[in-house]
Amino acid sequence: MLNHMPVYKPGFNLLLLCVLASLCSTVLADTSVWEVKSGSSTVYLGGTIHMLRPMDYPLPEEYEQAYQASSKIYLETDLSSMTELSVRAQMQQQLTYQDERSLKTVLNEEAYSALSDYAELIGIPLAAMEKFKPGMVVSTLQVIEFQRMGFTPEGVDAYFYARAIGDAKTTGQLESVQDQIGFLASMGEGNESDFLLLSLRDLERTDKMMKDLLAAWRAGDNDQLAAIFITEMQSEAPDLYDSLLRQRNLKWILQIEQMLNDSVTEFVLVGAAHLVGSDGLLGLLKGKGYQVTQL
Repeated sequence: MLNHMPVYKPGFNLLLLCVLASLCSTVLADTSVWEVKSGSSTVYLGGTIHMLRPMDYPLPEEYEQAYQASSKIYLETDLSSMTELSVRAQMQQQLTYQDERSLKTVLNEEAYSALSDYAELIGIPLAAMEKFKPGMVVSTLQVIEFQRMGFTPEGVDAYFYARAIGDAKTTGQLESVQDQIGFLASMGEGNESDFLLLSLRDLERTDKMMKDLLAAWRAGDNDQLAAIFITEMQSEAPDLYDSLLRQRNLKWILQIEQMLNDSVTEFVLVGAAHLVGSDGLLGLLKGKGYQVTQL
């Protein structure tokens, strides 16, 4: 999702980021990079964590291997547009209430009180967020929490985007920034209070969730990644799961299949949540008969 407004998706929060033993190891071992082949055509898929700490580098060597073997780098969206004034204006327009609505009017008493208590705990005046839509509220609180833990927006996506620009490699994206703004704006729509309460619950356990996520991501442990990202969301927020993961994966798989029909080797970097589970990109590709191998 939007790298400067990360929303993570295990449970609810870490899944919208796309994320401790041997954190600095570069020894080749199973990790979240996969080779997909169709005849002589190859596409690499890399699971990303959208925010990382300086201590999380260097990345597993398989990421470098896939990068060096590829001439085109695909990300979820165009990171270069994040600084454009027009995009920032769209974010302001779509992620805040432009009418008489506010958090006070859309949230029930329990959710509003819980948000007020959390904002006071971290020293943020609730009045400053009163016109934010729930997705924007959760994103803001997540940024604060992740910054407290030492994470920065310089995650896997941003790292390889900068590398690709410096190396004059071609870059592409699977969806527009406007698409991602729309997803964030619609989060919790129609069940704002439940969405916010579940998100606040996840914020309280961010430390453990991130430790588990980073370990599973580095090890390429798809079962654990699915347990972190998928299971809870499917049961507690099936509509959110469908819109944020399943439907986007179905659109992306069409683009990846087109890549598998050309002569160029691409490295496609997406949030790790998009790779795993029954609706994940890896399962969809295997189901279509492509050769999928973990590096």
